[in-house]
Amino acid sequence: MIELKTAGEIAAMREAGRVVAAVHAAVRERAAVGVSLAQLDEVARTVIEDARAGASFLGYHPAFGATPYPGVICASVNGVMLHGLPTPYRLRDGDLLSVDCGAYVDGWHADGTVSFTVGEPRAEDLKLIKVAEETLAAGIEAAVPGGRMGDIGHAMSTVGRGAGYGMQNDFGGHGIGRAMHESPFVPNEARGGRGLLLRPGLVIAIEPSLMAGGDDGYYMADDGWSVCSADGSRSVHVEHTVAVTSDGPVILTLP
Repeated sequence: MIELKTAGEIAAMREAGRVVAAVHAAVRERAAVGVSLAQLDEVARTVIEDARAGASFLGYHPAFGATPYPGVICASVNGVMLHGLPTPYRLRDGDLLSVDCGAYVDGWHADGTVSFTVGEPRAEDLKLIKVAEETLAAGIEAAVPGGRMGDIGHAMSTVGRGAGYGMQNDFGGHGIGRAMHESPFVPNEARGGRGLLLRPGLVIAIEPSLMAGGDDGYYMADDGWSVCSADGSRSVHVEHTVAVTSDGPVILTLP
């Protein structure tokens, strides 16, 4: 069942989105060579607690997860594309880091991901991040009333694949609201003009992921959570929670 949100409910989700944005800002400021992923998770926990919000990821246990999720952020480094665990791994110079966070306020969730480099960046990583952000922006631009869900995936794959990067379509975006994951599925790649009719009140997380090697393959790591590029190439993940409104798409996870 797909639930359309009222203007008041979207405003409530915007409050959760502000918490997600605050987590991203705090983690990005703290991330440095020698800092562990576990320490970044603690930074995120503090931001969420200080905001009197809840952590959407903590204890979450979807069908593909080996165990209930142990952290409040996913911290994916280099060849880890999605769902990297906040382990004791200490960041190294030149690492590429994606930080995914979900938070809820008064029962309403928001979900978002940022990607950035640590220390001295590689030019190819900066390009990968830039294209991923352009891919996300294209998907958001297509989230308009009267469009189709396939328009979002088509817009994103046109940008991502057009730049020569690999994409996967098993882990895509999703509806969001009272639960972190709701219907519908939001594809990273699709045929335009197909799929669900987009209507005002639909709120979705749009979250493309790109693999630098150009290959679409991936595998699940032994930890039962981390989704890694099959060819070991650097990977990146970006995401916003977006409301479809009569005035166009509204991003709910901005500062």
